[in-house]
Formats: sequence, C-alpha cells, structure tokens
Amino acid sequence: MGIIRAAVNAVKGGLADTWLEVLEPSSMGEHTVVVPGQLITQNGKSQNKKGSSNIVSNGSIIHVYDEQMMILVDGGKIVDYTAEPGYFKVDNSSMPSLFNGQFGDAIKESFKRIMYGGVPSQSQHVFYINLKEIKNLKFGTTSPVQYYDSFYEAELFMRLHGSYSIKVTDPFKFYQQVIPNSVITNNESLEFEGEFIRQYNEEFVTELGSAFNQYSADGNRISFITSKAKEMAKYMRDALDEDWNEARGFEVFRVSMGMPSYSDASQKIIDERAAMGASVSYLRDGANQQAFMAKNIAEGINAAGHNEGGAMGAFLGMGMANNMGGNIMGGYMQNPQYGPANNGGMQQPQQQQAAPQQAAPQQAAPAGGWTCSCGAVNTGKFCAECGSPKPAEPKKRFCGNCGAQLSEGQKFCPECGTKQ
Repeated sequence: MGIIRAAVNAVKGGLADTWLEVLEPSSMGEHTVVVPGQLITQNGKSQNKKGSSNIVSNGSIIHVYDEQMMILVDGGKIVDYTAEPGYFKVDNSSMPSLFNGQFGDAIKESFKRIMYGGVPSQSQHVFYINLKEIKNLKFGTTSPVQYYDSFYEAELFMRLHGSYSIKVTDPFKFYQQVIPNSVITNNESLEFEGEFIRQYNEEFVTELGSAFNQYSADGNRISFITSKAKEMAKYMRDALDEDWNEARGFEVFRVSMGMPSYSDASQKIIDERAAMGASVSYLRDGANQQAFMAKNIAEGINAAGHNEGGAMGAFLGMGMANNMGGNIMGGYMQNPQYGPANNGGMQQPQQQQAAPQQAAPQQAAPAGGWTCSCGAVNTGKFCAECGSPKPAEPKKRFCGNCGAQLSEGQKFCPECGTKQ
C-alpha cells in the first residue's frame, strides 16, 4: 500500500466523473496540531456515498497543502506519508513512496521503526500533522525564580510570565508519543492547549531555571530579557532537547518574556543601583562636579556655625578634608574649563590679572590668651592695641536630665531629647 503523485489535470478533470474519494485536511486553528482528512465533492457532484467514511478506497486522491505532513494510517499504523504539497493517489498495489519534503532523509529512520507491513484493512484514515509554528502558549511561574545578575552583583528573585511556541521536528515521534490513541481511532482533531498541555507547561516552567542559569553565565542582564526572544528559545531548546525533541518530536521555537515581577528585596537592590548609576553619570560632567562641591561646602559652612566645638574647629575639619582630596575646590577654581573664567561652562577670554596680595599670617594666641577683633593678641583683660575689653566666656549649659552639654540656642537635648 502506498501513494503516488497524481497529475493535477487528472484530478480536476476525469476524477470529477468517478466515484472515488477526494480528501482534504479539515480546518486548522492557531493551536491545531492534528486534523483528519475530510471528503469533498468535485464540481458539486460525484461524492462517494457507497463506502464507509473510514475507508480510503484504492485510487482515491489526497490533497496536501504547504506546512503539512499527511500520514496514511491503516489499522492504527502509518503505511505511507508525504511532507510535500500536491495531489497524491492511493495505490494499494505499490510500496510506500515516502515523500520526505522539507525533512529530507531525516525521518526515514523513524518511519522504518513504525512502518506497517500488513495488508489493507477496513479502517483506513488520513491525518494531517501541522508543521507550522504553534504560537501563543502561555506560561507563568507560581514561585519566584532565582537569578544571579552580574550587573547588580546580587541574587535576584522574580516571578516570570510570557508565551512560547513549538514546532514539530519529527512527525512520527510526535504521532507516537504525543497524539492520544483516541484521536486516531475516533478520527478527531487535536488542539495543543488546555488540559492536554498542562504537563508540557509544567516541564517548561521547571526547565526555566536551567535556561536562566545559562543566560546568567553568559553575562546577560535580567532587565534585557524582554528583547531576548531568540536567545531564550535557544536556552529552552537546549534544556528540553532530550525530553521534547529527542523523545517526542517537537521543540521550543520562540519564547516571549514579559517584564519580571521582582521580590521586594530584589526591587530595592535594583532601585539603589539605578540611583547610584545616576549619581555617577551626573558627576562625570565638570560643571556638575563644581556645583556638587559648592553645594556641599555651603552646607559645611552653614553647619560650622552650629558646631559644638566652635566654628573654627569645623573650618579646620573642612580644610583637612579639602587637603586630603587634593585641594579639589582649588583645582576647579584654577581649571579654565570649570572655574570662574568659564562662567558656568561657557568659555570667556582670559584677562591678565595682577597677582593677589597674600595676607599676613594671623598670629596664634598663646595659652590662656585671646585674639581681639582688631587682630591683636592679648593676655590681659583689655586689648593693648584698641582697648577693647576681653569678650566674656559663653555660659555653658547642661541638660537637666542627662547632664550633656548644650550649645547656645538648643531647645532640646541632642542626647536624650529632653526639652530645655
């Protein structure tokens, strides 16, 4: 029993006046993987009404479209097939023709393992396996998936969702391992959806962890995953190759990922890293650096007036910080690109300026002495230069609750919070 290619003219002409069947595939939807052949009429007449719907008569014509695999089944076994589009005639006296189509010789070995060597029976069927991409198969993880992101240098936890598609790679394995026997015996269609694919969805989600480990090892950022459909499909094909492609004859073709839903701790890590990156990017500009330093110095001057150790101590601390930073502000002021001559980033013509006069260093007061507002250093109660009296020592204040020393004007104790 086999099939032979039929001439198109013969199909359209002489066959119209015969009692033989002409079979075409039933309608295929987005998720349809298998449909039975259905009898059609020729020019509105000549439908064979004598035989059973399960019997394909010798000499019948089978029509095959693009991206389809037609299998001729007898007694539940495949006796011939074609993966090439066209018209084919059933010839019970011939050997199987084996039209491999797009698969080349790759599926001949699979056919040899399941071929039927018997004689025609009374239960022949024609089925069509869909070779197109079966799209929009939804998935989602119920528990967080762990992922190490080298960019954030942290383990992130997230829930994933999206869709994937499959494609049949070996129709005979697919026929044997995926299609239920009831579909063949009842001459039915099969949709790759709903309860039927629950097991496959669970296997897909389980292997997402393996695919993610490889995605991470290749140094990819998790935030780029929505644009990595081809890469994720490859990772999933590798992870599921043994279970799906080798054992069942189909593979993952494409994976579309939605934006991950991060755990609270992971989202905090991402937000902090984004804020840090924005600050670094901001300070790469020289004008921004100058503004940043000026802002911090202004804040330091303001804080110096409220320093418990006195303003002079605060200014000394600022000076030490500036020296440790390599005289940062001095560098900015001297740099024509960022300094005052730049006028906020706009270059101005350089003018010849007289060297500034250096102020005489102020003489330090001796132990127990004091410095007058006129600059003179004294040890007595009055200034020897201008006669101004020695300033009164500020009265020290202490917290009535914990005894901590208070600065002038403080209304609450900085140590215990007691109102003063």
